[in-house]
Amino acid sequence: MTAFVSNITIQLPQWLSEFMAGDDRVYADSESRMQLAIHLARLNIEHGSGGPFGAAIFDMDCHTLLAAGINLVVPSNCSMAHAEMIAISIAQKKLGTFDLGAEGLPHFELVTSTEPCAMCFGAIPWSGIRHLSCGARDEDARAIGFDEGPKLPDWKEALNERGITVEADICRDEAAAVLKSYAELNRKIYNARQS
Repeated sequence: MTAFVSNITIQLPQWLSEFMAGDDRVYADSESRMQLAIHLARLNIEHGSGGPFGAAIFDMDCHTLLAAGINLVVPSNCSMAHAEMIAISIAQKKLGTFDLGAEGLPHFELVTSTEPCAMCFGAIPWSGIRHLSCGARDEDARAIGFDEGPKLPDWKEALNERGITVEADICRDEAAAVLKSYAELNRKIYNARQS
């Protein structure tokens, strides 16, 4: 018989906590913000702490980092532990609200090293994020074997209709190269159902 679970915890690797502590830099342009997300994905591979995906949430007014996220699916045994979900969760905990778009808060941008999968796409409007910036494309993640799930063909327009602007292909080649390097290292491509 399985024991009752009374708490769900996702442990962040120490290097990520140290990385976020004291980062008060200004990331003035979309490329520098994307470079941070790509760097997080690369560090996650180097540390062996998860998959090849990084994300960060920035204050859109002052362009400072609010939260950083990395993919922690395998070490946490939790399919929801995608980089975007980790970054959103950290931001919500730091601000003490589930609504990052609440009155009185600045607007926030989610920067992802790869376009969001179906799950992360769904979480974006619910989180209150106002702008999404993407590096590699969905097809780049699929090319190395990840299942990104079914997403609306016009997903960018669907977010725009909800007041969330989208910018894509920022540093795409560099972001896609991180995905390829992960595959070349023969790291785990985790899909619940292989076809």
